[in-house]
Amino acid sequence: MKGRRLAAVVVTLLFVFTSLSLVSAQQKTITVGVSWANFQEERWKIDEAAIKAALAKAGARYVSADAQSSNEKQISDVEGLIARGVNALIILAWDKDAVLPAVNKAKAEKIPVIGYDRLIETPGVFYITFDNREVGRMQAREVFKVRPKGNYVFIKGSSTDPNADFVHGGQLDILGAAIKKGDIKVVGEQYTDGWRPEVAQKNMEQILTRTNNKVDAVVSSNDGMAGGVIAALAAVGLAGKVPVSGQDGDIVALNHVAKGNQTVSVWKDARDLGRAAGEVAVALARGTALNKVKGAVKFKGPRGVTMDSILLKPVPIVFGNLDLVIKAKWATKAQVCQGVNPAKAPPACK
Repeated sequence: MKGRRLAAVVVTLLFVFTSLSLVSAQQKTITVGVSWANFQEERWKIDEAAIKAALAKAGARYVSADAQSSNEKQISDVEGLIARGVNALIILAWDKDAVLPAVNKAKAEKIPVIGYDRLIETPGVFYITFDNREVGRMQAREVFKVRPKGNYVFIKGSSTDPNADFVHGGQLDILGAAIKKGDIKVVGEQYTDGWRPEVAQKNMEQILTRTNNKVDAVVSSNDGMAGGVIAALAAVGLAGKVPVSGQDGDIVALNHVAKGNQTVSVWKDARDLGRAAGEVAVALARGTALNKVKGAVKFKGPRGVTMDSILLKPVPIVFGNLDLVIKAKWATKAQVCQGVNPAKAPPACK
């Protein structure tokens, strides 16, 4: 009898200690480290603010490092964040492959890793992004509406970023049939190192020179590059005459849409992406399994790795629905409509 009582006491104590340990784990201050590839595009500051807000709401700490477009620095940054004792990592990769040694080190130390917006295709990494193939479809669909035939140029993203090919794949989903039929002739197709606007502008200038300015449409994969494309077109008097696509909902791009110089900016509300990343990072740091994260779906990368992921839905912003970003307080009316000719203003600017 005494033995049974003693056993019961031991079991009870074990339960209490286990419960206290779980409570302690839930209550401890979580530190999330974020490794940024760079802050070249204006949107990353928006993402950062959203991540910080989500972490603050959960009582977690934010620490970060900026790789400044350097593979070597990003590896060093991630290793430094690991050394600082972070409980989870969010990584916006400059190069999906170059960063793998640091990712593997984090995994070896049982630190959850989130590939943020850009795929890091390796088992055990959670992936958060927008549906990038759908982004490409939206871009191509809007350009095709304006120019269903003619000489097309594809200004693609960085060759080191899987998103560049995801987006381009979506573009071809829409335009492939017209290309095969001969209605669309591809007169230029170029990756853009680091998604840099100045590189996109240089590439576009070279294509214009090579084709004697005979370009009817430009499917640019993001807004920064679209800005470079528009500058190149403006130099030869074609800005506003050639449809141009982009993505991100950058303020400058939205103004280009309002002025008629850009056909579409596929809006990916970075506030939603940052919020999701912050929430998932805290959940993973507290022990939630990758496949148990709320809203997680399976995503198969180009190398065949199946990953747990969250894919958010983008929205195409065109001349006629610019009011959406204003109503959502993503941009102000003054920002969107700055310098717009009243006689040619979109509904959102009237």
